[in-house]
Amino acid sequence: MKSISFFSKKNMSLKQIFSNSKIKKNFIVENIKPLHVAAFKDLTFFDSIKYKKFALKTNAGACITTHSLEKFLPSKIQKIIVKNVLVELANVLKKIYPTADIDYPDLDLRKADKKKYKTVKFGNNVLIGKNVKLGNNTIIGSNTTIEKNVIIGKNCVLGSNVNIKNSVLGDRVMLQDNCNVGQKGFGFIPMKNKNIKFPHIGKVIIKDDVEIASGCTIDRGSIDDTIIGKNTYLDNQVHVAHNVKIGSNCMIAGQVGFAGSSTIGNNVSIGGQSGISGHLKIGNNVKIGGGSGVVKDIQDNEIVMGYPAEPLKDFLKKNKRKNEQN
Repeated sequence: MKSISFFSKKNMSLKQIFSNSKIKKNFIVENIKPLHVAAFKDLTFFDSIKYKKFALKTNAGACITTHSLEKFLPSKIQKIIVKNVLVELANVLKKIYPTADIDYPDLDLRKADKKKYKTVKFGNNVLIGKNVKLGNNTIIGSNTTIEKNVIIGKNCVLGSNVNIKNSVLGDRVMLQDNCNVGQKGFGFIPMKNKNIKFPHIGKVIIKDDVEIASGCTIDRGSIDDTIIGKNTYLDNQVHVAHNVKIGSNCMIAGQVGFAGSSTIGNNVSIGGQSGISGHLKIGNNVKIGGGSGVVKDIQDNEIVMGYPAEPLKDFLKKNKRKNEQN
């Protein structure tokens, strides 16, 4: 599954990509991957000490980084030293994946071919792109579009006005009306004179038995993938940003928002209108009360609430004191 790519790629060597840098170990770049999953012919990036443990063990062939961070990388890696890692990464992505910075519409959509998908039931005006795979006994509502190369498993139910691109869905997945899955995330780098768009080359992976209620938006990954684990339920109007990973058996109430690159464990419950900041790790069996703002990591089995979110006992004590003072 991870080998699937939805974007056209140019074959380029390190010397071609970094023509102004001294490249000692030249090779054709197969992929651009995060530190922890990169292979020896992949290019990766290291821009924060927070990812030191991944940098120490990465198998990447080359890494974009800074002078202050290069010492944490294995000696065998070709290091490309820059001032701003994310700006350089965005420029490299644009070179290799020239169409990934803008969500161009799929202009080859066609009315669903019922002869091709004999076991699939279609509503009115369903549009399908090239090389789409639809599993047996799937039902697709009216005015839904499924763009090129999308894979949808067996016994899925997609509502009306659903838009899916750059995504792989497992079996028995349910998407209610007006969901948008696989679009480009909110990624740009603010500069003095303009904002640099950050290409998003990842995808959305939705595993078996997931149910997603109406009006949800799930962005594809930027470098990594956005993943929703088995048997997880999302209520109405939940937003999942790029690279977010939600575990199995999670219950996410309405209007929850996940910022980019946060990881959510298994069996997590999140109350309505809560916000999860970016690049956080939420452990297994965590419960987050409604309206909470999570701004730091949460360990396994914790129950938190409030803004900033804190252990429930502390939250209740503070509110009790406030009420007594009033």
